[in-house]
Formats: sequence, structure tokens, C-alpha cells
Amino acid sequence: MTTRMVGFRRADGSVQVGQLSEDGREVAVIAGLEEFWAAPAAMLDRAGSESVSSERVAVDDVELVPPVLPGARVICIGLNYLKHVAEGTFAGEELPEYPTLFARWPASLTVDGAAIPVPADEAGLDWEGEIVAWVGETLVDSSPEDALAAVLGYSTFNDVTARRAQKLTSQWILGKNADRSGPLGPMVPAAEVGDLREGLRVETRVNGETVQQGSTEEMVYTVGDTLALISRTFTVRPGDLLATGTPSGVGYARTPPWLMQPGDVVEVEVEKLGVLRNHVVAGSARAELAGVPVAPGGATA
Repeated sequence: MTTRMVGFRRADGSVQVGQLSEDGREVAVIAGLEEFWAAPAAMLDRAGSESVSSERVAVDDVELVPPVLPGARVICIGLNYLKHVAEGTFAGEELPEYPTLFARWPASLTVDGAAIPVPADEAGLDWEGEIVAWVGETLVDSSPEDALAAVLGYSTFNDVTARRAQKLTSQWILGKNADRSGPLGPMVPAAEVGDLREGLRVETRVNGETVQQGSTEEMVYTVGDTLALISRTFTVRPGDLLATGTPSGVGYARTPPWLMQPGDVVEVEVEKLGVLRNHVVAGSARAELAGVPVAPGGATA
């Protein structure tokens, strides 16, 4: 049985971390969010052991949320698969010595099954199936080997992108932080996943049609090298995340471009990590999803 760690919000607003049951119907409570990330390796050791809390909560009775600290850094690698570099805006350019990095805020993240609204002024949304690495130890001026050893686990991820907003300026942050645009699957311990350099299959499907197929052995910049590089500028802490980039096959680079529309279903499947499934909804649902009161006629109150 694969260990799958998720977060959930209780009625009082507190977020806890637990182990998802094999059938996906229950969560065995492990610890509160802050407690979990204070000693993440020890908390993972509790998963599946006799010391796991006897408390079980039904998934239908709670709100699943990413088990991400509010202050966590979500660092993303752009252009990390050679075929993806060749298909897009940067085709023909020399591969940089160092990875292109950009940031997401935790507020942009969501979970499997969540609705993703199309922002205003966007013709649709683009898919980017990939893998996220969860950091479990503090990294300062680390070697690539130590940085890789500090990875606690991995999740399937979809770096859903608002392309118009992304291309307004040379900085990508706006287009990479649309509401609910970063769905994360459950975290699987690194020990159960192995070394990404040995190759895990990454596949994205839109309405059942395969649009991306790749292998992590194609990555240009590895997890260990990238985390080590980052750690030489700022301290990487437990609970920080690294999104590792997407294979070729994105929508905007197609002829004609193909962007997801309301009603579309997107799935990202990663070997050993599972399937992440989300659906796209109209931008008119965005205020409601964000908890903003909507006045009669559709205007926000």
C-alpha cells in the first residue's frame, strides 16, 4: 500500500495532516499542520505504524486542503524538459546554465477534485503536468547530495497557467498564481518513490485525450542540484516545495493553440504518485469559490 499524506481543515478552521486510506474514504490523523512540519520525518514514520492516532475522519466530512504551511515557499522550475523548451517561446535559444525559477504563493494551491476557474480576460487555461518535491530539512549552502536527501516526498502537480497574464511582462508570477491554479496530489514519501533521475512516467490528459507524455529522466536540472543552488541564496526550510517543470505538449504551443475551457476535465498521472483530476469552471464562479459575497446580478458585494 502506498503511503499518501493529505491535509484537511476541521470545522474550527484548524488544518491537520493525515494518511489517506487505500480506498480514499478516510484520513488517519497524524498531527496538526505546524506540528507535522516541525518534525516531518518523525511524523512520516508514524504513518502506518501502531503509533498513528486512532482517530479517523471521513473525507466527505472535511475539506481536503494542501498540507502546506502559510509561509512556505513554492519554487518552480521553468523549461526543465528539452522538448518543452523547443516547442515554446524560447525555441532556438541556448539552454541556460542555471534553471529559470519563479514563485507561486501557497494561496494558489488546491487539491485533487477541485474546480479551477478561468480568470477574467483569459481565453482559457493551459495545463502543465509535473511533480512537486516537498522539503523536509533545513538547507543552507547544501551540496546536491544533501539537498536530495532532504526531500521528504513527492506529489503529482498541475502548474495550470493563465498564458495571457504570464506574457504581459517578462516576469511569470501573475500568470502562475491564478486562483486555485495549482492542484496538488497527496504526498508520497521519497523512500517509496525513489530517484527521479531513474525515470518516472508523467502523462497529462484533457477530456481523456493524452496531451503530454514524458519521463523524469529527461529533466535538465535535477531536484538535488536545484535545491542546492537555491540554498546558496536563501535558506530552504521544511515545508517548502519545488515544482520540477513540465514535459512538452502544452496547449499554447500547439497549432492552433488549445486552452482548457469551462467543463473540461484535466488529469495528470505520475508513476508511483497517482492521478490528479480537476475540472475547469467559468470565471463567474471565481468570487463564490473565493468566499466573496455576490450581489444579485452577479456583481461582488
